[in-house]
Amino acid sequence: MAAVTEPLLRTERMALRQVTRSDVDRLVLLNNDDGVMRYLDWRPPTREQVVAEVEILLKAYEVYPRHGQLIAELADSTFVGWFSLAVGADGPAAPELGYRLRTAHWGAGLATEGSQAMINYAFAELEAERVVAETMFVNAGSRRVMEKCGMRHIETFHVEFDNPLPGTELGEVRYQITREEWLVARTSR
Repeated sequence: MAAVTEPLLRTERMALRQVTRSDVDRLVLLNNDDGVMRYLDWRPPTREQVVAEVEILLKAYEVYPRHGQLIAELADSTFVGWFSLAVGADGPAAPELGYRLRTAHWGAGLATEGSQAMINYAFAELEAERVVAETMFVNAGSRRVMEKCGMRHIETFHVEFDNPLPGTELGEVRYQITREEWLVARTSR
């Protein structure tokens, strides 16, 4: 069971809090959930790799304490997965949205709910200028979530992989929403 930490964000159905070392087993469970890694890798990361990833996340919180990966839980503490606003090469003004949910929670609107909350948080609290997200072209579910959140497709690109996943030949896609687009969408509701 994860150590109790205060949620950084709340949505209608979820609390989103920072990752702790006690979340390792939950993250391993998520990565081993059948179908979760379909568009990410041939096999899930090992427990040791997840431990190393958690240490990287904890160090990143020291530099950017309000960015990064957040554990998503329902009101009854059921583990849903995670959402992220990662600081990449373009810095904190253009965080990258990411999410990974257990398959039991697919199709319930939680990916859109959490992603929308992260986008709102990026613009309202983190003063982001844009939020970006990437996935494989063939990942229709993730693309649909991005579009429901007001993100638009800005490019398709190709990456060379030593052992490409099925669908890699169609490329990767990048989506984004700018602060201006977010503001217009908020005022038109």
